Amino acid sequence: MRLGLNLGYQAAWSTPADHLAMAREADRLGYSVLWVAEAYGSDTVSMLGWFAGQTERIDLGAAVMQIPARTPAMTAMTAATLDTLSGGRFRLGLGVSGPQVSEGWHGVRFAKPLGRTREYVDVVRLALSREPVSYEGEHHRLPLPGGAGKALKLGFRPLRSDIPVYLAAVGPKNLELAGEVADGWLAIFLAPDAAAEQLGHIAAGRAKQGRDLTGFDVVASVPVVIGDDLDACADVVRPYAALYVGGMGSREQNFYNGIAVRMGYADEAKLIQDLYLSRRPAEAAAAVPRDFIQRTSIIGTREHVIERIREYAAAGVGTLSISPYVGDLNSGLETLRIVAEAYAESGVAS
Repeated sequence: MRLGLNLGYQAAWSTPADHLAMAREADRLGYSVLWVAEAYGSDTVSMLGWFAGQTERIDLGAAVMQIPARTPAMTAMTAATLDTLSGGRFRLGLGVSGPQVSEGWHGVRFAKPLGRTREYVDVVRLALSREPVSYEGEHHRLPLPGGAGKALKLGFRPLRSDIPVYLAAVGPKNLELAGEVADGWLAIFLAPDAAAEQLGHIAAGRAKQGRDLTGFDVVASVPVVIGDDLDACADVVRPYAALYVGGMGSREQNFYNGIAVRMGYADEAKLIQDLYLSRRPAEAAAAVPRDFIQRTSIIGTREHVIERIREYAAAGVGTLSISPYVGDLNSGLETLRIVAEAYAESGVAS
């Protein structure tokens, strides 16, 4: 198993300079990959381009580039450019986002996300291969029929034509699709003791292509809080968990709420959602069970960190991407160092 760092996106409590300092320290410490996210604020591409010129060895991952935000051809152009600029360090993570962002921010209907994702990956891979892009699907038709368009191919030779593709997947069908069409899975709220069921869906997708899980990269994005008081550590993570389980989506369609339900927290997930959607986020956060946080995060002492790293490795995680939940840059840098030392002591390095 390898170590990664998930920086998320720019927020009111973060600065580009802090993120750059974290990226450089992770690079120095030997972390394998740096992931950057986007929602409806800072974008992934600009951040990764900035990091590419100021790091040396660490891979640069999009977690994710939103499918409704860009045409697949534009995504292929961007991926080829970032990979070439960084000397072959780019990893392309894709996701359909959710209906609120897709339809409210990008103006793209959320219907049929599985079919749209499958076709999107097809077109991206076709464009990266530098073959003329001619594609007839339900959601993507290139060139457009009846018009003046022609089948074009990527206008420069990228450093790699086989840039790794990852999917951010949550539900069983999406997990199966990730196993079928992608090189890796970007997981959220992954509990080592519950990973087998999710990996089973991915394995089913891999089997459709005559493959097993060998070489497939399971990337777990895991909050980390170092401290002696488990309750205090859990309290730091609670607002994040409440936001996703309670407020990231509608009452009818919240994928992260579904994760909690499948993990055995149906009643708790309903309460968290009811409170959050009633604009009571503090109460929603307080309702998140500590057990849920402990199963999906790394909280506690250095010894806890070592133990949890081993648990994630044993569960089949290929890249443990930590998200330090800290209040300042120095604490973030210290968390990176502690986790790197714990990783070295754990004996799981690949």
